[in-house]
Amino acid sequence: MSKICIVGNSVAAPRTPEESPLAGWGQFLADFLTPYHEVRNYARDAMTLRTYFTDRLATLLNLLAPGDLVLVNLGGVEQRIDNPLRYHGPREFKEFLYLYIEGIRAEGAFPVLVTPAARCAFTAEGDVADTRGVYPDLMREVAAETGTALVDLAAFTQRWLQELGPQRARQFFRWLDAGEHPRHPEGIIDSSHFNEAGGRAVARMVAIALHDSRELPPGLIDVNTLGAAPEYPPVLAEFTVEKPEFALYADVRTGAAPTVERPAPAQLTGAMQKFSGTAEVGTSYVMFFENGAYLGGARVNAEGRWQWRRVLNWQAGDHLVQVVGYNQQGVTPLSTVAFTVRDYVEPPVVLGPKEGALSGARPRFSGTAAVGVTKVMVLEGGRLIASAPVAKDGTWKVTHPHDWKPGAYTVEFVSIFSAIHSRPAQLALRVHGVPEGNWIRQSVSAREACSEACDHLPFSGRR
Repeated sequence: MSKICIVGNSVAAPRTPEESPLAGWGQFLADFLTPYHEVRNYARDAMTLRTYFTDRLATLLNLLAPGDLVLVNLGGVEQRIDNPLRYHGPREFKEFLYLYIEGIRAEGAFPVLVTPAARCAFTAEGDVADTRGVYPDLMREVAAETGTALVDLAAFTQRWLQELGPQRARQFFRWLDAGEHPRHPEGIIDSSHFNEAGGRAVARMVAIALHDSRELPPGLIDVNTLGAAPEYPPVLAEFTVEKPEFALYADVRTGAAPTVERPAPAQLTGAMQKFSGTAEVGTSYVMFFENGAYLGGARVNAEGRWQWRRVLNWQAGDHLVQVVGYNQQGVTPLSTVAFTVRDYVEPPVVLGPKEGALSGARPRFSGTAAVGVTKVMVLEGGRLIASAPVAKDGTWKVTHPHDWKPGAYTVEFVSIFSAIHSRPAQLALRVHGVPEGNWIRQSVSAREACSEACDHLPFSGRR
């Protein structure tokens, strides 16, 4: 029996009944296979190309037999430039893909690159938002360069979500109102992970792509299991409210106005800001308006908790949203929340070291960042090397813990605000020290260097 192994992150990972309604597409793939093929799902939460390569890939390679398939569905976590443990720059991402392909083929198995699925996010114009950056394109490039089978899940799911539209799409994700599911009594807004219906629909897309691939052996997929595409679900309940604008102009109001906890008044937010708060017990629904237009609504649980996110991304600029509750007696008074959406952030200002100045072996980087920026990421050679928290006064500083070799470098600095990041600011850095080929260094080559700075003799150029 040949194996179809899945290497991926939480979007593909298998889930237990206790985790329902969360589901990974990998847990449904076996339903579409012909006999004598089995799925082994090794996808895990927060997995990246680097962590799987160093921690698990050797074990997987030892399990492979000629004719097996390995589906590599990564690229969703590696874009996290705000997280040093997860971020992969474009060059690093591609280099790891080459290593995976080489290792899998060396065991006689077939590598299959699977681009990351689109998220349930729509622009203000109603188009599926691009939240995956360059990573689907990087996988496509590597597949073309190496003649590797490609399942373009990013393209498939983007087209699927566009057809569903913002008024239906979230029903395939783990996106629930408060009180809608017993495992999430306060609701959950998760635009990345699928529920059972979404996981099965995506697994079907993968199965069709495997069946159609010219780079893979035939007979993997039982075409009789594919059937017709799932029917579209009905429009979300929040878009079936009849004449919701009447709630804005009611003469009689009862109870207390809903309380908005997030966003805070006058808060700077990203385009996908989540709202949450409370309502008087007995309030069953809250509705949201801007400039007299109805935006959407959300259920309120028995304890009076609610949360909501607009299905369309907010446009940049200032917003004033009105919130009104609905109860058995009618509608509540209005509450309002003002906030500002930012879809762009300026690069940080680097104050030290000065451009082109000489620095010691451990440069001290410092500067300022725009209001709302939480951290500044430092990169060299496309690799993330440090993270600097931004203080309340907008300043930041960081010293890399390792010595730099003497020479000239280009260092990049990126501002992080919410889920967006700036273009990089660049600094030309010169590091002063004893050159690598100098006699002072070579004369001590008979002995291993100390792991820490020391006063041992003879001096090797490091103190």
